[in-house]
Amino acid sequence: MSIRARKKFAAKVAAATVAAAITLTGCGGGSQQAASDGTVTLRFSWWGSDVRHKMTQKLIDAFEAKNPNIKIEGEYGDWSGYWDKLATQVASQDAPDVIQMDAAYLGEYAERGALLELKDVDLGKFDQAVADAGKVEGKQYAVTAGVNAQVVLANPALVAASGVTLPDDTTWTWDEYNKTAAAITENSKGGVYGSGAVSGDAPMNLWFRQHGKSLFTADGKLGFDENDLTGWYEYQAELRDSKAVPPASVMTEDVTASVDQQGLATNRFALAWYWSNQLGALAKASGQALEIHRPPSTDGTAAGAKQFYKSSQFWSASSRTKHPAEVQKFIDFLSNSVEAGEIALADRGIPGNSEVRTAVLPKLTPEDAATAKFIDEISSELGDAVPVPPAGSSSVVEAFGRYAMEVHFNRMSPADAAKKAMDEAKSTLG
Repeated sequence: MSIRARKKFAAKVAAATVAAAITLTGCGGGSQQAASDGTVTLRFSWWGSDVRHKMTQKLIDAFEAKNPNIKIEGEYGDWSGYWDKLATQVASQDAPDVIQMDAAYLGEYAERGALLELKDVDLGKFDQAVADAGKVEGKQYAVTAGVNAQVVLANPALVAASGVTLPDDTTWTWDEYNKTAAAITENSKGGVYGSGAVSGDAPMNLWFRQHGKSLFTADGKLGFDENDLTGWYEYQAELRDSKAVPPASVMTEDVTASVDQQGLATNRFALAWYWSNQLGALAKASGQALEIHRPPSTDGTAAGAKQFYKSSQFWSASSRTKHPAEVQKFIDFLSNSVEAGEIALADRGIPGNSEVRTAVLPKLTPEDAATAKFIDEISSELGDAVPVPPAGSSSVVEAFGRYAMEVHFNRMSPADAAKKAMDEAKSTLG
């Protein structure tokens, strides 16, 4: 099962289980009582690779060395089983004290009372938008563990071979992006395209934000109307007709391929849209020193792009923990300690704390260092923080992408696709 399919499946399982879970009553909590010597034991759950597991254990060891009265028990696994297990634990009132959280589930767990409000974690060195990303209805239920941004990655070898010069990324517009990518396609050998698909929730959200709208609102509604979506689909049709992007059949195959087999990684796409933390893996797969560029804007300004930081994941805590002070002390260490930053580096994204980010920069790989510098460069250009997605958002985003492909296959007009997509989205969100 692909990562995307597993994520959709896990989301459905978690949403259904959590809905029943939080209605359970009774005492109990996720952690053990303090031992007779005053030692407190906290349970800490996370998902990830074996490399992350070993690195996270080093974080635990470093924290315990500074806090000998607090012991941390790790519980970890891969993404596919993580959310099913967490939902079951919450249902049985046995949730871990500290939880690695994802934006897709944050709103669901917070709104149903499963998460602790983190009042004692210092966010003074976080950009406001990064700090606010962990808020649900104005309360801090999560702290960003790592920061990403939506970027356009460029393969300089393919761009140079086409003879096309990329516009300045602080001033280029969507129209210039289309014309540039189309020119690269026209002047490249067969099978090489100017751009991969301009799709997914992040590019779509940037488009809406630049038009004064948003993908979702803070109260869990759609932040745009049918006319706005028609405009987005009309842009997809322009990319199709100019041949800035590959044929729909090629894009369909590309989106389901693993990252190291996608068009940018295999030197078939000169430009492609990704999250900034994917630079290293793509550069390694392509064998090229890929370049990071800002997304285009409607008004030709960097600030007009309405960029936003995305939390790669969060730190949250169970509302049933018996040790809220110790839990928040641990989360504060993970979030604000330079020592923790030098252990974790960019495994969970670029550190949200600006001082930690500066401290770890010399220790990062060239690709991660370039990402960190980019994250800092755009800090003054950011738009408002993106609201936590509502329950059902993953299905809604999938529908928008599916109807975009109907436009690329030329099976539906932008207006018809927008109407169908809006009807489906409203039905899903209720």
